[in-house]
Amino acid sequence: MNAAVELRTEDVSALMRDVGRRARAASRVVALAPRSAKDSALLAAARNLRERAPAILTANAADVAAAKASGVQSAFLDRLILTEARIESMAGGLEAVAALGDPVGEVTAAWTRPNGLEIERVRTPLGVIGVIYESRPNVTADAGALCLKAGNAAILRGGTDSFRSSAAIVESLAFGLREAGLPEDAVQLVPTRDRAAVGEMLKGLDGNLDVIVPRGGKGLVARVQAEARVPVFAHLDGNNHVFVAAGADLAMAESILLNAKMRRTGVCGAAETLLVERAVAATHLQPLVAMLAEAGCEIRGDDATRAVFPAAKPATEEDWRTEFLDAIIAVRVVDGIDGALDHISAFGSHHTDAIVTEDTGLAERFLREVDSAIVLHNASTQFADGGEFGFGAEIGIATGRLHARGPVGVEQLTSFNYRVRGSGQIRP
Repeated sequence: MNAAVELRTEDVSALMRDVGRRARAASRVVALAPRSAKDSALLAAARNLRERAPAILTANAADVAAAKASGVQSAFLDRLILTEARIESMAGGLEAVAALGDPVGEVTAAWTRPNGLEIERVRTPLGVIGVIYESRPNVTADAGALCLKAGNAAILRGGTDSFRSSAAIVESLAFGLREAGLPEDAVQLVPTRDRAAVGEMLKGLDGNLDVIVPRGGKGLVARVQAEARVPVFAHLDGNNHVFVAAGADLAMAESILLNAKMRRTGVCGAAETLLVERAVAATHLQPLVAMLAEAGCEIRGDDATRAVFPAAKPATEEDWRTEFLDAIIAVRVVDGIDGALDHISAFGSHHTDAIVTEDTGLAERFLREVDSAIVLHNASTQFADGGEFGFGAEIGIATGRLHARGPVGVEQLTSFNYRVRGSGQIRP
């Protein structure tokens, strides 16, 4: 099937069942594919992405024009827009994934029992992975590459607003698979924008879907968690905090905060709340919020913040809970690390939180006690990214506690089995 063709049918259920069957058949092939074949596919896809950049940008321009006409927010457009630099980043991501070790077949533990049985725990593919995401066309390349590297087939359901862009990207992935002699069905884009396709994926496609990874807003993730009949890697909102604590170097705090909030406001690693310890509020609070305001960020502050920066809007309790994904930040003065820990526990989303301080004891307590997938000391929250972790790319940041947590890369897209070798042992 041509990856760029949108199929129009009244029988979405039959269409998706066929997608699932073909993905299952492809998964059996890629599960056994040698590393050389998978890497060849990724490298060929990367070359093709670069060669086809003009066509991909044309497809993306059509998506962006339609999105603008519908009146979407600027943060949404930032996630949707592709540029030559972003296409190069996608291609580089494919090459980085190819350079990673092959997790399939890795022996993670081995031991011998007193009766002579030799037992190994070995990484195995998950099978068929469904990825449901919104707006970001680059996720198409990242998800397809990671699933393939881990020996899985992927069914990708991107946002309806990015359908043309995602279809153009999948054409490059299909090219790489063909070049490597692997089935094109190993990476499929759901060939319809009909929202009923999501419901079919949540049902499991007749048992052909093994896990679903939702990457998007609260509404999408909540629906997937409520309706999915297969396991889910939850990627919840990034209500992330920067805590400027006692002992913080002001210049470092300014640099980290500006990057954490304003580098890209529409990504899940962006900081949404600034907490300042009361002990350094007199010296640090006003310069920090003034810096953000000068950079074009709207400040919503508590009484202490508004006392030193009257231009700030009053913060509401809802602001403490909000992932703005925009140039807006909530600011609060807290009493010591206990106040910061209490606030993060009450309002955070267990995604990414950072402390800025030269007090290593304070930092270690923060790293130990904050229950988030990623916790940083003296670094920007925007490092919440699989590529920055050395994973090559990521499907998302898992905020749950089972199987995968943090950036979901190739290792997180595998399971394991136990391989037992005996010499005639029987159990008494």
